[in-house]
Amino acid sequence: MRLREATAADLPRLVELWYDLATEMERYDDLNALVYESRAEVPEDPFQAHLDSDDVTEYLVEADGDTVGFATTRRGEHPSREYSNYTRLVNLFIEDGHRGRGYGSAVVDEVRRRARESGCDHLKVSCEWDNRGARSFYEDAGFEEKQVEFAQKLD
Repeated sequence: MRLREATAADLPRLVELWYDLATEMERYDDLNALVYESRAEVPEDPFQAHLDSDDVTEYLVEADGDTVGFATTRRGEHPSREYSNYTRLVNLFIEDGHRGRGYGSAVVDEVRRRARESGCDHLKVSCEWDNRGARSFYEDAGFEEKQVEFAQKLD
């Protein structure tokens, strides 16, 4: 498995993978409902903004010469805390036909290594509460529950 930083040439594939992740997340909560009915409707601009950002990194997950997923990380800090510099694993997606082969675990390990090397002292991740597979995956990867995020529609 190789975790490769995405470039502008990768935008179409990145959008495709993000759309697959986003459509899978719709089933977990109404707040995840997409406004796009197809991948073709998803604009590349937000992903280009990530590529241009100093704090966000988009990666492609490659295995045996194929792109099998993607990951997004965002650096942040809590200057008032002893453990102040963190990397958040914002997105982690492995295509359905490639799951269960250890690619997700390898991505977490590589993100952890890169975060440590860049001076971060902790790694954060969140997932949908009802996504039991993701919760189990992150617990198995050594993450501990720290806080619960609440959301409310403002109709």
